[in-house]
Amino acid sequence: MADEPKPISPLKNLLAGGFGGMCLVFVGHPLDTIKVRLQTQPPSLPGQPPMYSGTFDCFRKTLVREIQASSGETKYTGALDCAKKLYQESGIRGIYKGTVLTLMRDVPASGMYFMTYEWLKNILTPEGKSVSELSVPRILVAGGIAGIFNWAVAIPPDVLKSRFQTAPPGKYPNGFRDVLRELIRNEGVTSLYKGFNAVMIRAFPANAACFLGFEVAMKFLNWATPNL
Repeated sequence: MADEPKPISPLKNLLAGGFGGMCLVFVGHPLDTIKVRLQTQPPSLPGQPPMYSGTFDCFRKTLVREIQASSGETKYTGALDCAKKLYQESGIRGIYKGTVLTLMRDVPASGMYFMTYEWLKNILTPEGKSVSELSVPRILVAGGIAGIFNWAVAIPPDVLKSRFQTAPPGKYPNGFRDVLRELIRNEGVTSLYKGFNAVMIRAFPANAACFLGFEVAMKFLNWATPNL
């Protein structure tokens, strides 16, 4: 008689997913900072070079700037201080600035993300084996490629979100439509893919780490707390 499939544990998925997210941030955060810097750099004046010539130039200049600024005064002392000041400036709307654009990015991109991951896991599972027995290298490949597909969908709304969130209050009264019009008018359609190289360099290792962390954590939880 075939073994019955184990019921899904929401708590285990919550814990394993959280650990996977920690792995993603640990691996991918430096390039996420570079991505935002590239996306929000102002257009260069005629005859002047851009602020950043590319991903590696942005990384170098960001590192130098942060070292120089480490001894100076900073605008925010941390996440809570930033949230407090945003609330004082704009109320609850300031903290949720860019929510619509975040949904426009994450809903289709996350759908692509998990669809690609599950599809690749099934393809990469050897015949006669269970998906849960997938080897570490194959999990890394499935997670990394899923991350690339995720960001291929997410980049344009992510650029709009970064511009909108870092703009002075009142600059874009009509929301993302104003951001989109200004970007295309001033910098062309290709501006919607600013930070592409940084995103793609980050996408594979960060998301491979995310899904590997999830799968390893889930196996550990199933071993340590089989009845949870």
